[in-house]
Amino acid sequence: MINVTGNAPHTLLVNPTMTSRASARFPLSLLHLAASLDREGNSRIIDGNLDRDVVARTLQALDERDYTAVGISVMGGPQLEPAIAVSRAVRERRPGLPIVWGGYFPTLYTETALSAPYVDFAIRGQGEESFPELVAALHQGDAARLPAIHGLSRKHEEGVVHNASRPFSRQGPVAVLPYEKLGDPRRYLARTFLGRRTVAHQASVGCRFRCTFCGVAAMFGGATALPPLARLERDLRYLKYELGADSIQYVDHNFFDREQDMIPLLEIMARYELPWWCYARADALLNLSESTWKLVRKSRLRMAYIGAESPSPAMLRDIRKGTRPDQTLAVAELCRRHGVIPELSFMVAPPENTEEETEHTFEFIREIKRINPQSEIIVYIYTPLPESSRHEKDRHRRSTMPLRDLQGEPVVFPATPEEWTQKRWVDYACHADAPWVSERLRRRIDDFVTVLRCRYPTVQDLRSPTWAKRTLAAAASWRYGLRRYDRPWELNLANRLVRLRMPQVSGL
Repeated sequence: MINVTGNAPHTLLVNPTMTSRASARFPLSLLHLAASLDREGNSRIIDGNLDRDVVARTLQALDERDYTAVGISVMGGPQLEPAIAVSRAVRERRPGLPIVWGGYFPTLYTETALSAPYVDFAIRGQGEESFPELVAALHQGDAARLPAIHGLSRKHEEGVVHNASRPFSRQGPVAVLPYEKLGDPRRYLARTFLGRRTVAHQASVGCRFRCTFCGVAAMFGGATALPPLARLERDLRYLKYELGADSIQYVDHNFFDREQDMIPLLEIMARYELPWWCYARADALLNLSESTWKLVRKSRLRMAYIGAESPSPAMLRDIRKGTRPDQTLAVAELCRRHGVIPELSFMVAPPENTEEETEHTFEFIREIKRINPQSEIIVYIYTPLPESSRHEKDRHRRSTMPLRDLQGEPVVFPATPEEWTQKRWVDYACHADAPWVSERLRRRIDDFVTVLRCRYPTVQDLRSPTWAKRTLAAAASWRYGLRRYDRPWELNLANRLVRLRMPQVSGL
């Protein structure tokens, strides 16, 4: 526990490198934290997606002034290794400076995060209230206040202590987010198929559905909050007229909720007419009335990312998805009629009936392409969360078969952040591999995806020339038509030259 001199606490917020500079989008979680921290203090943001030497920039910031704490946003997968590097560097340069991890990884794997000597505190779930309360206690040197901070996990002489969870908050920022903390925020506007200056924005938070594999369900426990109308209009006005955005990628966890709640929001969006992309559910889109679809078209929705997950009704029930395979087929046709591209994601290679379910999914994808050839297809390997990572409301609610690897041994998840940086666990976090998937099946999946994406190049690929995409589509047509997916050597060779975009890797 330290006491930093000064009238107001200063907090350093770090977003470790996770993607390329070209794919960098606003670090929205840190912008929301900064808005909360700045009510009673000051904050600075370092974004490793643009500041590529994030360790050096962080150490430079520590040399320039004293901070009460360093908050590091951490997701699993590729962001974990740079998060560890930043944390270790901070610990070495400022041994007494508290290091706080927040975000999906410390929420889902709290004990694992706090096992590291370079992590002092973990914020579980939303941090806009918990983190400022922690910073205030640290700034005043008041350790007695720590047990009362909801959503906080911390180290103690007797081990890790988990404070009570913080109830879901529906409060949003009272003003436009402090984008100026990122330097020139226009650096984050990207050229995409939506427009020349696409901006990332989050209007709502959470999702009322409780899919067992989903980190959003684990983090928010089925809670959701839509934005007040005035806030949405305020934000769209700023993004369009101040920043110059001409299109929006809504990263809301589930944009379309209940129709009656969405209509007023769509009316505002229709006035601004900014082409947009969002996450959605098949059942929600199918339940929209024709008058609401008219608003959707006027607001210029271009693409909706829809979690189809599986053509198996049994699997959809088991993962608590709440949708049916026939709804996936129906939404593909519905989107075709309304000029919206459905970006459908599937999870193949489940732990049970692994190969059969995978082949069944391949055939289902072909049926979708027959109904709507413009449908974009994203294929992931099914990697469920450990039971301990689910939201406290959902743990042990139903008996689940233990996960086993190819040798029949129980899958043991990593116990330290360093173990999670091993390639096999990074692949697991990114839904690219699982311990029960054989090398033969993994190659089969890769080959199918290669043939599919060559036969139907994504509309999101603005880099590859049209002639190259057409050539690849023609070259892949015979394999796709005859279901000859195995070892597409000629397509792999061509891909080395053309390098088609892969949305599941690069994002929008």
